[in-house]
Amino acid sequence: MPTRRSVFVVDDDPSMLMGIKRLLRFHGFHSMLFGSANAVLTHDDFGDALCFIFDIDLNGESGFELCRCLVDKGIRLPVIYITGNDSEANRAAAIGSGCIAYLTKPFAALSLMEPIEKVRAAA
Repeated sequence: MPTRRSVFVVDDDPSMLMGIKRLLRFHGFHSMLFGSANAVLTHDDFGDALCFIFDIDLNGESGFELCRCLVDKGIRLPVIYITGNDSEANRAAAIGSGCIAYLTKPFAALSLMEPIEKVRAAA
């Protein structure tokens, strides 16, 4: 059975995608980068996916809705939500969805890597 090592990252900010990609690579993870919810929904291979990182506000799309769509398709993986627009409503929705982390941009590298490392250790 192959080791799941890819982290799927969805953010509409190209600089955020590249920063997360570099951080993940430094820690030994492969990343799949997507600039929109639709790009993930049309992707067809989640076989090596370890977890998802979803921006909550995806240029008019919702990271929460993206997560629900993937679950409806039978794709259930740990989720980390990131946002530049922290609010009590976003925080409550993220925690209520069962995410493994909720991070407000800018966030420390360690705060992103800790939950990913926990998922890898449990896999």
